[in-house]
Amino acid sequence: MNNHPNALVVGNSDGIGLGLTYRLLGLGWHVHGISRSTSPVSHECYTHTVTDVLAADFTPALTRVCATAPDLCVYCVGIGEQFDTGNMSQETHIMQVNLMAAMAVLEVVVPAMVDRRRGHIIVLTSIADDLISAEAPSYSASKAGLTSYTEGLALALRPRGVAVTNLRFGFVDTKMAKGDRKPFMMTVDRAVEHLLTCIEKRPIRFTRPRVMGCIVAAVRCLTRIRMRFMRG
Repeated sequence: MNNHPNALVVGNSDGIGLGLTYRLLGLGWHVHGISRSTSPVSHECYTHTVTDVLAADFTPALTRVCATAPDLCVYCVGIGEQFDTGNMSQETHIMQVNLMAAMAVLEVVVPAMVDRRRGHIIVLTSIADDLISAEAPSYSASKAGLTSYTEGLALALRPRGVAVTNLRFGFVDTKMAKGDRKPFMMTVDRAVEHLLTCIEKRPIRFTRPRVMGCIVAAVRCLTRIRMRFMRG
């Protein structure tokens, strides 16, 4: 890492984003956080913007932050709820936050990094991107879309000096971890360690825990077989 590199962390008032912010500051980074809540971080190398990723002022605020292109941008924002036929607007909202808002961030960050021919973007998706889910279809679909776009973007930007990493987690011990079953639950500290590995090695795809990724892929195959025999 160079002297005092700059990081932008979107969605860092709690959970993985907050944990990463503290670790980067400890490693000598300058960090700017953006979240819809105020930040508990107090550090001479930290600044913060309070805005929601779907708010009208989000893109102008992000553009100001990226006037000096960050060396690293991490998109940590994500929401998910159980499917409810009585609240289909929730499905649209999940797609907007998980997929379209991430693309809005990339719309600003990518040109700034390409102009300098350097930078690293990490997008937190999910192992659920490999599921066809009746319980949370919008969550799985939004993560699948983000995975496909992120990895395609990675191939497009590598020749231009910019790395893109799709970081696929299973269950992490945050407020996002819902439901009664949470196999292979990971601590926030462990998730941050994986993030730091991605910052160092810059892979296109990084999945943890690996075993859960294999299980989810198997479940997807079984679901497809089941769908073949379903009748309307």
